Amino acid sequence: MSRIGIRPVQIPQGVKVNVTPTTVAVEGPKGKLSQDYVPEVEIAVKDGTVVVTRKNDSKQARAYHGLYRNLVNNMVLGVSQGFRKGLVINGVGYRAEVQGKLLVLSIGFSTDFAVAIPEGVSVTIEANGQKVVITGFDRWLVGKFASEVRSLRLPEPYKGKGIRYEDEHIRKKVGKTGVK
Repeated sequence: MSRIGIRPVQIPQGVKVNVTPTTVAVEGPKGKLSQDYVPEVEIAVKDGTVVVTRKNDSKQARAYHGLYRNLVNNMVLGVSQGFRKGLVINGVGYRAEVQGKLLVLSIGFSTDFAVAIPEGVSVTIEANGQKVVITGFDRWLVGKFASEVRSLRLPEPYKGKGIRYEDEHIRKKVGKTGVK
């Protein structure tokens, strides 16, 4: 049995889960999400929980069992609590600011980068433009947008300049030394 798939997903107060034969829709105070699922698994709402079961023991069905349980769990958590990713901008003169629906980054190039903020995601700037906080109710969208912003200037290993995740640790290398 799947250790993850057998666990039921608790439905918090104020969240509605609607299951049809091909989709799961979750609605809560922060938003509304839906997910299609494959016929190898069955999803049902029982006693305030969402239960995911598989129809057979094929390798593909076992893989989908845990996957769809986690997808439903992320949807329930997203519409009730939301998700958050923090990015730290490190470097002399590096900063970020929000201008309407654009995130403008000054990260050491001759021009500034303007990144469009997707619908369903909100961005706030903290610590004098050195920290970007991305929040939203869709875990995939929050993570994808954070990785796109990070990929604009990856942290380099000598001084650590660039954009990194809040909880990421950069292993620094020793620089070259002059030989006499």
